[in-house]
Amino acid sequence: MPPQSGASVEKPKPGSDVGKLFTWEEIGLHSGKGNSKEDKWLVISKKVYDISHFHRLHPGGPRVISHYAGQDATDAFSAFHKDGDLVRKYLHSLLIGELAPDQPSCEPTKNEMLTNDFQELHATVKKMGLLKSSYPFFIFMFLHAFVLDIAAWLTIWYFGKSWVPFLAAVGLFTIAQIQYGFLQHDLGHISVFEKPKWNRLAHFFVMGVLKGGPASQWNHMHNQHHAKPNCFLKDPDLNMHPFLFSLGKKLSVELGKKKKKYMPYQHQHKYFSLLAPLTFAIYVQVIIFRYTIQRKKWLELAFILIFNVRACLMYVPLMGFKSLMGFYSLARLLESTWFLWVSQMNHIPMNIDYDQNLDWVSTQLTATCNVDQSWFNDWYTGHLNFQIEHHLFPTMPRHNYWKVAPLVKSLCAKHGVKYQCKSLFTAFADILRSLKASGECWQDAYLHG
Repeated sequence: MPPQSGASVEKPKPGSDVGKLFTWEEIGLHSGKGNSKEDKWLVISKKVYDISHFHRLHPGGPRVISHYAGQDATDAFSAFHKDGDLVRKYLHSLLIGELAPDQPSCEPTKNEMLTNDFQELHATVKKMGLLKSSYPFFIFMFLHAFVLDIAAWLTIWYFGKSWVPFLAAVGLFTIAQIQYGFLQHDLGHISVFEKPKWNRLAHFFVMGVLKGGPASQWNHMHNQHHAKPNCFLKDPDLNMHPFLFSLGKKLSVELGKKKKKYMPYQHQHKYFSLLAPLTFAIYVQVIIFRYTIQRKKWLELAFILIFNVRACLMYVPLMGFKSLMGFYSLARLLESTWFLWVSQMNHIPMNIDYDQNLDWVSTQLTATCNVDQSWFNDWYTGHLNFQIEHHLFPTMPRHNYWKVAPLVKSLCAKHGVKYQCKSLFTAFADILRSLKASGECWQDAYLHG
């Protein structure tokens, strides 16, 4: 018999085949909240695992797995792990039991039929080979970014450092950095090479030597974003709330009722375009060194220093150190502007709330939208115009998004889940429109709440 809700139950020993049966209500008591912050269970394919100690050793970071404590992590597990069968072998030592026969396959808060259909779709996608990458595609993406990187240096070397070649070189360097950024994003999602180890090594190199950042920090932050997108307190991409921006109508009302005012949020749609990229550019440069030093990531710090030494050796002899600082600062500001508009056009206009523990498909679809496909949009956004497909299948190589999109649309239509797709300019405008609406909600709650 499954344990009764709220009853005192002897905690099973992980790894022992005790045959314990649990209800969803019992599992929910082990969510790592309240007085039991280190007491964490989760469910994968109806099996119950105790991750109370393992979460600190989790290769993807302790927080991403902890965000599913007390919940069903089946689809998240399948989405993040290319070789699920191999990883499951290591799960046995954490096994403490399974769901009771009378329990639904997923939590009552979730759409069981949608979940089952998505799991069938995931199996179909795997059989179709859509999780396998095209090496020529990624070789081209690397080479075109590398050529732009070299072209930036050649422009200064040949034409000098007057304003026209200076700005042209800044533009070329910025584009190269953005395209390197999209490539490291692919590698971080284990979507380029078949073996995770090769992805991690290449990610380490591209992120460190070519971009000057720590790969482990990106993994730590970005995996959380994918696990719980637009979920306040779980998605690190919402860290600017509430210090710079008031995001989402519900959170804005809550902020207003608490009479908190860090910024004039009613004007946030006006200052977003300048303040967000400037703050982000400075924040990234500061946090890079803070993260690597605090966490003693000395090898990553060495690679970051190699990036900076490389830049100095390439450009200081041509333009001097002060000009290089201006060159680098302007390029990083332009890169931050590009990145923020591309990354936020799919998220800020969508629902932002606390974790509602929805099924995997609903979690991703309420937090993401797509932008129309075109060769320019694909290149300009690093194929993140297919944000829905990317979030549903994070390990899928980006050149296959367009192939799976019709199948995802059919799934959404069958279950009445809204699948949003818009033009690039509409997506950009929606960022400002949503910020304005959120700011007005905050102001109304602040004045009258």
